[in-house]
Amino acid sequence: MIKEVYITETNCITPIGFDVAANIKNIDDEVSGIQLHDKPMLFNVPFYASIINDVDLNLAFAKVTSATNYSRLEKMMILALEPIIKKSKVILNERTAFILSTTKGNVKALENQKIESAYLHQLARMVANFFGFNTEPIVVSNACVSGILAVSVAKRLIQADVYDNVFIVAGDEISKFIVSGFNSFQAMSDLPCKPYSINRTGVTLGEAAAAVLVSSNKENAKIKVIGDGSINDANHISGPSRTGEGLFRSIQSALTEAKINSNQIDFISAHGTATPFNDEMEAIALNRLGLENVPVNSMKGFYGHTLGASGLLETVIGIESVQESKLFISLGFDTIGVSQPIHIIEKNEDKKIRYFLKTASGFGGCNTAVLFEKVN
Repeated sequence: MIKEVYITETNCITPIGFDVAANIKNIDDEVSGIQLHDKPMLFNVPFYASIINDVDLNLAFAKVTSATNYSRLEKMMILALEPIIKKSKVILNERTAFILSTTKGNVKALENQKIESAYLHQLARMVANFFGFNTEPIVVSNACVSGILAVSVAKRLIQADVYDNVFIVAGDEISKFIVSGFNSFQAMSDLPCKPYSINRTGVTLGEAAAAVLVSSNKENAKIKVIGDGSINDANHISGPSRTGEGLFRSIQSALTEAKINSNQIDFISAHGTATPFNDEMEAIALNRLGLENVPVNSMKGFYGHTLGASGLLETVIGIESVQESKLFISLGFDTIGVSQPIHIIEKNEDKKIRYFLKTASGFGGCNTAVLFEKVN
C-alpha cells in the first residue's frame, strides 16, 4: 500500500508579508511587492523588482536569534522554516528529512571571494545546523522548477518509506549576478510584468523564501499531494519547447498517478513569467490537455519571478486558495496575448476547489507538475 502524502504546515517570507496571513491579505487587496528600485550595487539604472526590506528582515531575524554570522538568504530561509518547525512539534530524528531548494543560493558570496559559502551544500548545512536536523540535508536545484520539484521529491521519499516527514525550504534573492543575467537575455520588463498579456515585455525579478512540511501524518493536513511529473524537453538552454511537450507530459504523468481526468481540475497555479515564449508554451500545453477553460493565475504580478522559491511560494498561496475557496487575481493581466485560449483569473472570486494543479518550467527545458486534493 503506497503511503498517502500531505502538506501540514506552510509559511513564506516575501516583500508583502512575513507570514501566510499577511501575504493573503495583500493579495486579496491587490497589493504588489513590485516597485521601482534604484540600487546601483545591483544594476546601473533603476529597475522594477520585488525586494524584501532589509530593515524588516533584520528586525524579524533578531527576534529569532542574536547570531550575526548568517547571510541575507540564510536569514530569509530560517525565518520561513522556524515557525513551522516549532508549530509542528515534529522530532528532528532519522525519519525526518530536510530539503533545501534554490537556483543560485549564496551567489553573492562570490563577490567577496567567499567561495566556500557559495556552495549550495554549504548553504543547506548552515540552515540545517541552525535547527539541529539529524539527517544529511538534500539540495534540489533545477532552475525555476526547484521549489515545486522539492515537493515531488519529498512525496516520493515518503512513499518509498525512507522518511515520515520532510521539511522543505525554498529561497532565492536578487543579486547583481541574477539581474545582469536576465538583462543579458533582454528578458527583463521595463514595467511591472504582465503574465499572458499582449502587452507583456518580459520578466520582473523578485525574491522570497517559502517553507512547508510534507508528511505521511494526516493530522492537521492542509492538502493532499496526489500526483506529480517532471519531464525535461531538452529544447534549449534558456527557451522552452514551442509545443509545450515537456509541460504537457509532466501534467499527463501527474494526472495518471492521481487517477483523475483533466476536466476534474478546478484551478491551475501556473508559471506565467510574462516572457513571450514561456506564456505561449504554457497556453499550448494546457490546450493540448483540454485545460483551456480551467481558471489559471500567475502570482508573478505580486512577487515577480522568485526563481527557485517561486514554485513553493505559489504552492503555499494555492493551498490557501483551496482552503478559503477563493481564486486570486492574476495581477497585471489585461488583454490575452497568447495564441491559444486560456481562462485567466481577472478578479478575486469565490469558488469551491477540490483539485488544483501547480506547474513550473525553467531553463534547460525542465518542467514539473504537481496535483493536490482538498482534505475533507
